Amino acid sequence: MEDPHQSGDRRWPAEWEPQAAILAVWPHAGTDWAPIRDRVLPAYTAMIAAISRDEAVLLVVPPVGEAEVDAWLAGCGAAMDRIRRIPAGSNDTWARDFGPIGIYERGRRVLWDFRFNGWGGKFPADLDDALNRHLWQAGCLPADAMRSVDAVLEGGSVEGDGAGTLITTVRCLAAAGRNPGWSRAELERRLRDWLGVRQVHWLERGYLEGDDTDGHIDTLVRLAPGGTLLHVSCDDAADSHHDEMAAMARELAGWRTPEGRPYRLLPLPWPRARWDRDGRRLPATYANFLITNGSVLVPVYDDPADARALATVAAAFPGRRVVAIDATGFILQHGAVHCLTQQIPAALS
Repeated sequence: MEDPHQSGDRRWPAEWEPQAAILAVWPHAGTDWAPIRDRVLPAYTAMIAAISRDEAVLLVVPPVGEAEVDAWLAGCGAAMDRIRRIPAGSNDTWARDFGPIGIYERGRRVLWDFRFNGWGGKFPADLDDALNRHLWQAGCLPADAMRSVDAVLEGGSVEGDGAGTLITTVRCLAAAGRNPGWSRAELERRLRDWLGVRQVHWLERGYLEGDDTDGHIDTLVRLAPGGTLLHVSCDDAADSHHDEMAAMARELAGWRTPEGRPYRLLPLPWPRARWDRDGRRLPATYANFLITNGSVLVPVYDDPADARALATVAAAFPGRRVVAIDATGFILQHGAVHCLTQQIPAALS
């Protein structure tokens, strides 16, 4: 069936549209999670359990690790019949960035398999880069087709509203380590082709210290229904981010919807600074939430600002449950809930 919202051949659905499944990758002992897995796995399994109450989970597990995974999931209230454990190798767990990006093309679901190079060559990524093709060949991904693209595009670097608008950051998408030699105009042309978007907003300002991704949009600004933008804000004048976040807010105030209206801006609060054991700032952000079929899973940091963040997200997504997920362990590896997951859109009915 043709997509009634589609203009042209392709449309990239918004995250709040119906989903077939969420892809996630278990933080196994062969990853950088190894020293803190005992701290991380309770929160990780709580995240998987929360997703499973709304939809299917495609959970990539180590080839000899299913028994450990089942033991962890058994006691967390997960809907086990909705969790498909798929044995495969992986370098890490950041499914948002190496997982496939799903679009609708003339009524069919098509998955784009972009290259993943470890955020511009910062980390080993050979297994992660091969994972989509492995899952497709094993018949694990619900879609009509998968196409490989000889270009780097991380899922966390782009955000769409399903109606033709895409937002991204200059700092990340135009970084030399991704697609060297491509101008911003060339990147935008390709985004329009791949994802069927008609309007691209490039965010010039905003950053998070400790961010390995060079400024993924899903750590700074998120789209929501009704022309809404949730954005990180910093009200601490002594914090190094204060002036940059204020400049980012002014930039967002100048953006317009395709209809020419200003966006509704919802500032997300600023959690207290978090540091690793070597004294480096960690990129804690409430913007890294995941939207599922019935819920929004929001990272929290055992922080006084947690309650305000949950309320702000709830205001942007009325009718969905808001679920707090402990991200105090996740952030030690510089990510949170959205970074750990990638949605597969539902079939058009």
